Amino acid sequence: MLMNGALWTHLAEIDEQASDMFSRLVEQIKVNEGITEQLKADNQMEWIARMNNIEARSREIVDYELIFTV
Repeated sequence: MLMNGALWTHLAEIDEQASDMFSRLVEQIKVNEGITEQLKADNQMEWIARMNNIEARSREIVDYELIFTV
């Protein structure tokens, strides 16, 4: 792939897919777990902790599904 120039195109596509999948997962998990803007306004530290957890789980899923499995 490197020799014919397809590697960078392929990597850009995977990066875009990973970014889209990550965003979708974060939003879906937020809805499923009831993370709202009201929670953010009422208790910022809890909101940050829960969002960090959601983002870490989403990152793991994306890495496993798109990066590590072929």
